Order: sequence, then C-alpha cells, then structure tokens
Amino acid sequence: MVGVATARDGFVHDPGGLDLASLSARSSIAEETGVERWASTIEGLRATEADLLVEVAGSPAADGEPGLTHMREALERGIPVVTSNKWPVALRGVELAELARERGVGFRAESTVMSGTPVLSSLTGGLAGATPIAVRGLLNATVNFILSRMTEGATYDDALAEAQEAGLAERDPSADVDGHDTAAKLMILSALVFGRRLRREEVASSGIAGLDRSEIEEAAAAGMRLKHVATLDPSGAVARVELERVGDGDPLASIEGTTNAIVCRADPVGEVAIAGPGAGPGLAGQGVFSDLIAVARGYPGR
Repeated sequence: MVGVATARDGFVHDPGGLDLASLSARSSIAEETGVERWASTIEGLRATEADLLVEVAGSPAADGEPGLTHMREALERGIPVVTSNKWPVALRGVELAELARERGVGFRAESTVMSGTPVLSSLTGGLAGATPIAVRGLLNATVNFILSRMTEGATYDDALAEAQEAGLAERDPSADVDGHDTAAKLMILSALVFGRRLRREEVASSGIAGLDRSEIEEAAAAGMRLKHVATLDPSGAVARVELERVGDGDPLASIEGTTNAIVCRADPVGEVAIAGPGAGPGLAGQGVFSDLIAVARGYPGR
C-alpha cells in the first residue's frame, strides 16, 4: 500500500510502501513521518502512481462527491477501481463502467448492493450470456430487521431502537427507513446489470417510518407478510421501492432479520435467487476485498 487518504488529514504517500502498523497507531495519518503529503485526496491521486484505487469515501446523494471525482481520475489514467461508495455508482455507474471498459481496466462495486454477498458479480459474470429482464428484492438489512421484529410483536419505535442499539441503524435512520438507501441500490443494479442510468426522481419510493403494527397484523390475517420490496423492470419502466404483501410462495417471504435477498429473472435461465447477510463493516470489507482479488486476477503479470 503506497497511499492513504482521509477527508480530514489529506493524502500521504510512500512509493516504497507505507508502514501500516505505524499509520494505524497514530491518531492522524498527518503525523506520519518520512512520507510525501498533499492537502487533499485528489491532489495526491494526480501526483502519484498506483496499480489500483480502493475508494470508500463518504459521498452524499446530492452529487456523489468527492468519490465520483476520485474514481474518474483513476479510471481515466487506466487505474482499476474497487469501491463500496454507493452514490457515485448510483448516480454515474453507467459512465464509470463505460470509462473502465474504454481504458481496459476493472471497475467493481460489489459492496454497494448487498455488502459481502456477491450479487453484482453473480448477475453479470455469473449469468454471462443470459439476458437479465427484471429484479426484485429486499436490499436494506435495517428495514428488514425492523419489519421482522414487528412481525414478532414489537412496535416500530422499539424495533428501531433495537436496530440502533445493534449498530444497524444510524442515530438519524432516515436513509434506511425512508427508502433512500434502497433506491440507490436499485439505481446501481440498473447501471451495472442493465446498463441503464436511472435518476433518483425516476425511482418511486416510500418508506416504513412510523409504520403501525395494525398493517403487520392485517397482512398476517390474510396469510401474508409485509416486506419492503425493491422492483426494477426496465422493459416496463418500473423502478420502485415500497411495502408489499408477499405470500408463502414468494421467495422473499421467508427472508428475515438482517438477511437480504434478490430474485433476478433472466432469459433463458428463468428466476435466480441470491440471499445472504446485508449489513456490517466486516461484510462490506469482505466485498471490497473480494473485488480487489478479482481485479488482481485480471492482471496476472503483477
């Protein structure tokens, strides 16, 4: 590892390799000695060379910055990118993937959809030769956890508090419970699986904030379960995130807790379902690490 950057401390670089033990022992990477230093990540990226960029900067929904600029800079210079940074990929995934193809380098974002569970690679590389038609799934572990606890008898407020205590939900849980996180993941699937850009306003979304237990009970009385389902069908111009009643025959009905799941309809395969854990920094790190290994395998001479 030759370069490390943070928003607060800028970019440090040593072409001979950084001392990771020394860096991790410091309260700030700016305290590291014997290294080159730049005030911002983009300045450091433009001034140095690397074989690969791992991009995990916080980049909000408004513009996906600074992550989007970091990724463009690397790809334009023929440097592969792996990322867990959702919004740059949601907003500009088609553009970034095309840029990577033009430069002949890897661009992978597995952790952006279902954390460490391999969805994007399965729906692209794993189904190579098949044509994806539509997807639907449960893509937010926090929301699925809350709905599962409410099915077991908890109120919305109690289930949310439990999710926050477990580290699943932020103090401000709106990104999850209002459906914004799931909308971003649907946009990423559209970009990287279907090759179509979706703008945020093209995804109809509703959340679960303040959900009353009576809705859970009404669904149960009808032999159904209430799930927060993301649906994408480009041929029918359908892109939505909403509460749905699902029956026992639906593969999403049995998905509980922090598990996520997605069902893809593809020609000529039919329906393919993928389920797995969808939350936690360790799992997100595994997704990034898996992408890094996949990119490295594409460069056997390195």
